[in-house]
Amino acid sequence: MVTTCSTERHDHHDVYAAQCPCRDVLDLLANKWSALAIGAMEEGPQRFGALQRRLEGISSKVLTATLRRLEERGFVDRTIYPAVPLHVEYELTDLGRSVAHPLGQLRIWVEDHIDEIA
Repeated sequence: MVTTCSTERHDHHDVYAAQCPCRDVLDLLANKWSALAIGAMEEGPQRFGALQRRLEGISSKVLTATLRRLEERGFVDRTIYPAVPLHVEYELTDLGRSVAHPLGQLRIWVEDHIDEIA
């Protein structure tokens, strides 16, 4: 399917084209922390601490940056609850849920084939 690009940088969306903004989205989603964070949020809204515990090895700084990028691109919603102490939850948007399945399939493939990969 050929779609005229809304950026007007080229005629149609083509992830192989250097100027296509699709590359930026692919870069975001192909990042291990983004893919894992999206997977962790498939179960429903998550607090920051719960996400950090689930994503073993991620620093607070990297998780914050990852969640901000996902929120800026419309994959994640951030809700602040004005309680004491402050309570923040992150959850997938419809767009985030739509990409969760393909990323989940990739995670499954990696787990199934890791022993074959040198």
